[in-house]
Amino acid sequence: MSGDGRESCRMKIVSWNINGIRATRVGLKEILDSLDADIICLQETKVTRDLLEEPVAIVEGYNSYFSFSRVRSGYSGVATFCKNTTTPLAAEEGLSGQLNGHKGSIGCYGNTEEFSEEELLSLDQEGRAVITQHTILTADGKEDTLTVINVYCPRADPEKPERKTYKLRFYHLLQIRAETVLRNGGHVIILGDVNTSHKPLDHCDPTDLEVFEENPGRQWLNQFLADPTTSKTEDTNQANVGGLFLDSFRYFHPTQKNAFTCWCSASGARQTNYGTRIDYILANRKLVEAEFLDSIILPEVEGSDHCPVKVLMKCFPLAADKCPSLCTKYLPEFAGRQQKLSQFLVRKNKDLEVSPGDTKEQSGSQSSSEGSEPSAARKRTNEKVGGSNGKKGKPGPKSGQGSLLGFFKPVVPKSAALSNGQNKSVISESETKNVTLPAQQGCSLPPTSGSQNGNQQQTAFWKTLLKGPPPPPSCKGHGEPCVLRTVKKSGPNCGRQFYVCARPEGHSSNPQARCNFFLWVKKKSGADG
Repeated sequence: MSGDGRESCRMKIVSWNINGIRATRVGLKEILDSLDADIICLQETKVTRDLLEEPVAIVEGYNSYFSFSRVRSGYSGVATFCKNTTTPLAAEEGLSGQLNGHKGSIGCYGNTEEFSEEELLSLDQEGRAVITQHTILTADGKEDTLTVINVYCPRADPEKPERKTYKLRFYHLLQIRAETVLRNGGHVIILGDVNTSHKPLDHCDPTDLEVFEENPGRQWLNQFLADPTTSKTEDTNQANVGGLFLDSFRYFHPTQKNAFTCWCSASGARQTNYGTRIDYILANRKLVEAEFLDSIILPEVEGSDHCPVKVLMKCFPLAADKCPSLCTKYLPEFAGRQQKLSQFLVRKNKDLEVSPGDTKEQSGSQSSSEGSEPSAARKRTNEKVGGSNGKKGKPGPKSGQGSLLGFFKPVVPKSAALSNGQNKSVISESETKNVTLPAQQGCSLPPTSGSQNGNQQQTAFWKTLLKGPPPPPSCKGHGEPCVLRTVKKSGPNCGRQFYVCARPEGHSSNPQARCNFFLWVKKKSGADG
């Protein structure tokens, strides 16, 4: 895009699967500021409400809206951060309206009679959608409504057929909600991790094209999205089943290759750009044609197995006077109406001594954990006064951590020890230099000389005594040492180890990528332990 287009950009929106909002290397505000956008939609936050802390929930200059997983901790979750200059007029959690316990919801749920209430609740229980509605000033100077649907679509686990059904039902509910909101007026953007690569161009290595197109997720995208190369229509509110939305990246970059947003971290596939494009910013055609300047991918931004995607727009955001009720700052734990349990836990002074008489004066309203403290304190007190003078004596010259050679000292006969009036033998370190190890060891300790020759002898000795793992085999493709991996997938081979090429995963035509070397680690026999 030309420089003139970037200068005319007045609104930016970013979507990023952050893969853990609490696992970032730098502060969240620094991350949000670096993304340079008015609305930032994050997926896979992996935080539940009980784990949400104030530095993540309340970020200076932004107002935030979270959806948490209610079925599993550290799983799924989405969050939308809006600059204070882009405060939404309404916000809502979920797609079905089942979680709508706040005022200022968006509505427009569409016809969901084919779903049971139990299924609708199930589709929203994993914290996969947050919707915000904004007022914008379009390029031609008119006020309009923009609804942003931030989604983290489910992944279809091949070993769990029910998850495939769950994913398709989520897609269907998303389509019903998005199209209903669009027909109600204004514009709609759907963005996030859709978990499906649409075309062969969006996949690093599509094998069988016929099988590729038969994927149910791709078939859903085919009917949900309009072809950006077809004739453009202004009537986006027509009552057709699909095709109301455009893939904004392919609208501006229809033939760009190797434009991926997700890579396998375990295989290092990002180094060879061996990935897929599953993160999208979708919008109704009229909005894309009239207000979008460009849609780009930001592969240089690291910190996750995904990279952000971004759109630049001509329209200008107009902030609402007040944040919607879903805003995180209104949660009791952050609004000053509810104290956290951690505020009631006071760190105990380690030097505090409690006498037995003091325990009787404690209040009966204390918790059981507080009531157990005096016994521990008495124990520490007894340890402190164990010496004759009430102080812990300094270790003598022979105490402390001894040399490893001390474990190989010869045993002094008990009679000799008693004759000297000692309870145990004490032998100086100089007497152990030429001590012979037990016969079954078959070796003797080298002299503990400070010379280079002595160090080399000691190194050789310990190598014979402590044998490490065998060296890894070399791969046949590059002749380089392999890496050891362990099968984590459930099945008959779970837990087995194998060797593969140490290079990052990539296309077979890439000489810098991993070769196809594979070798199982031989199982030890019972005799070998």
